[in-house]
This record gives sequence, structure tokens and C-alpha cells, in this order.
Amino acid sequence: MNYLYNFIQQNPYLLILFSFLLGKAFMPSVVRIAKKHNYVVKPNKRTTHKGLIPYTGGFDIFISFIFTILIFCFPLMEKLQYIPIGIFIILMTGFIDDLLNIKPTSKLLGEFVAGVFLIVFSDIRITNFFGVFGIHELPLSISYIFSFLVFLLIINSINLIDGVDGLASGLGIFYNLFFGIYFHLTGNLSLAMIAYTLTGSLAVFFIYNVFSKKNKIFMGDTGSLFLGFMLTFYLFEFCEMNAYQSVPQSMYMAAAPAVAICVLIVPLYDTLRVVITRLKKGVSPFKADKNHIHHLLLKIGFSHRQVTFVLLAITAFFTAFALLARQWSNLVLAFIAFLLATGMIFWLWRVINRKMQRK
Repeated sequence: MNYLYNFIQQNPYLLILFSFLLGKAFMPSVVRIAKKHNYVVKPNKRTTHKGLIPYTGGFDIFISFIFTILIFCFPLMEKLQYIPIGIFIILMTGFIDDLLNIKPTSKLLGEFVAGVFLIVFSDIRITNFFGVFGIHELPLSISYIFSFLVFLLIINSINLIDGVDGLASGLGIFYNLFFGIYFHLTGNLSLAMIAYTLTGSLAVFFIYNVFSKKNKIFMGDTGSLFLGFMLTFYLFEFCEMNAYQSVPQSMYMAAAPAVAICVLIVPLYDTLRVVITRLKKGVSPFKADKNHIHHLLLKIGFSHRQVTFVLLAITAFFTAFALLARQWSNLVLAFIAFLLATGMIFWLWRVINRKMQRK
């Protein structure tokens, strides 16, 4: 077992293949069980699909992920500390919401409890503000509060962006590859192995969700909340290792928080924009609508696949820009990123308005 673990540490990217193969092996059973027990999404006014589609894709993602870790990287389980408990809670929160459509406050409570095991018990949190507004190391209470706010923002942003085929999983693959490669290059192999493993698990789901007709499946809140949990975990570690410069000098990013914002710009900006729009209208920020970026792109005639690949291309653009500007001021980089995102949204609304006028 130690030989296998050492081999994987030397070639962590192979975990993408292992988790992919496991996920592919499990997926037909996951689809069959979901249909048998009626864990399916029925067409409604907020969906564009036809037929009964299982919403248990998150379980296949988790199963292939955890089995790969247990089989090939068992020593990691000791290092993860309380994180598996947080993952279990977030999975159950998502599944119960998929099953019963619970109140937003109950969902937030489940997310908060899961966050306790990541932020408090595992002590994985944001402790440094990188000199923004002259603030460096944060007091413990402020660190906890800020970390929970970031955790809830990211986890719900990923949940809300999961609106068209392949979007959340496609973005998830990109994010896991970004963090996995960065952790790998900086010598943080345990984190790299985790990110690579989840990349393979998401790739299986992406194929079934986007291309399969017979065994099409949705991620559900089970999958999107789990993905959001893991991305927050990566982001906290990414920021912390740069805050205290525990990475090779060539890989150091002075603007690590702003770089992370750029990488996650699509779900983060979209969530903030939609919430602000709802509040301006006097509507609850939890009230569902069709104002998300993927809905706007669908309005101008893009297909689900086109929406997914357009937003992946935008993500790649912002990521490349952030890497080039990684030594800039955090405020300058974040401001320019949000300015560019706002310009794209205004352009999109102009296209939609012109199309509506023609009709």
C-alpha cells in the first residue's frame, strides 16, 4: 500500500484516470437506482429538458472521488481531519434539498454546519488580508466571520450556476485542474491529489450530463454543494500558502485573492449581480428567476452546450489575465476584473434588447 501511495505521489495526475474509470463503472448503477426510486427531475416551467432525469449525479461524483482516495491515497484520510464529516453533511444537505426542496434558511443552516468542520475544526480558513486596506493578519473572530461569508458565497454561487447542461461540472473541471496543477507545481502533493481525483470524477458526470441521451443525469444540489465545498477548501489553502509565501518564489502570487476571484468570476459575479438585482426590485434574494448569465445566453439563441463552452472560454480568459497580473495590487486586479465582467453583462443586455425589439 505504501508503494502504491508513493507511486501516486510521483504521478498524481494519474488519479484523474483512476477516478474517471471508477465513476464510469458506477454511473449506470447510479442512474438505474435513481430511476427505480423515482429520484428524478420532472419537466417544469424553470427547466428546458424533456422526460424524467435522475438528479443523483452528485453521488456518482462523490463515490468515485472517495473510493479513489481510499484505494490509492489512504494516508490522506489522516491529513483531512474533520473534512470528510463536513463533506458528508453537505452531501446530505444537498440530497435532502433535492428530495424535499427545503427552505433556503434550512439549506443555509446545513451549509453552515458543514463549514464548521472545515473552518473551525480543521482550521482551514482565511487568516490574512494581503495588505488590502492596510490589513494583514486577521483577528481570530474576524477570520472566522470572513471565512464563513466566503464559504457561503462560493458554495451558493456554484449551486446557482448549475442551470444548463455541463456548466457547473465543466467549470468544476477547469477549477480543479487549475488548483491541482498549482498545488502540484508548488509541491503540495496531497492537495494536488485531491484536486486531480475530483477532476476525473467530474469528467464522467460531464460526459453523461452533456452527451448521453439514454443515461442523462443531473448533478443536483448534492453535487453542486459538494463541488462548492471542495472549491472553498482549495481557495483557502491557495490564499494561505501565498499569504505566508510557503511556495517557491517563481509560483508566488502577491494578488492571490484577486487571482482566485478571477478564476471563479463567472459564478461569483453572476450571483452578486442577481442578488443585487432582486434586492433592488424588492424581491427576496432567495427567490428563483431566469436572470442568471446562462439564462441570458439562452435568450439570445445559444444552446446549452454553446452556453457552457462560452462561459468556459470567458473563465479561461479571466484566468489567463489573472496569471499575467498576479503580482499586481489585489484591489486593482479585482476592480479591473469586475469592470470587464460588468462590460460583458451590459453588452449582453444590449444584444437581448435588440433581439426583443426585432420581435
